[in-house]
Amino acid sequence: MADLRTPEVEDLLDVLVSISDKDTLFALLEDMFTIREIRESSQRLAVARMLDEGKSYAKIEAATGASATTIARVSKCLGYGAGGYRAALDELAMRGEQ
Repeated sequence: MADLRTPEVEDLLDVLVSISDKDTLFALLEDMFTIREIRESSQRLAVARMLDEGKSYAKIEAATGASATTIARVSKCLGYGAGGYRAALDELAMRGEQ
């Protein structure tokens, strides 16, 4: 994935880490992504949280509406990915939001 770290991606990362206001960040997400993309991304985080809690695919599918394919993809990333889901879940846990 190193070839994905273009100067444009670096600019996006810089912007994302610099925005501390949730409303401003949400406005950026609204402008950059479709409603569907925002919903799917937040759904994937919910799936990661439930997988981390040891929930079954069936329970996750029923609770989130995510497909078995999406759940499997998130599971693979959670176990063998770059660590992004783990960092996000740890951040939520630190904030008491898990």
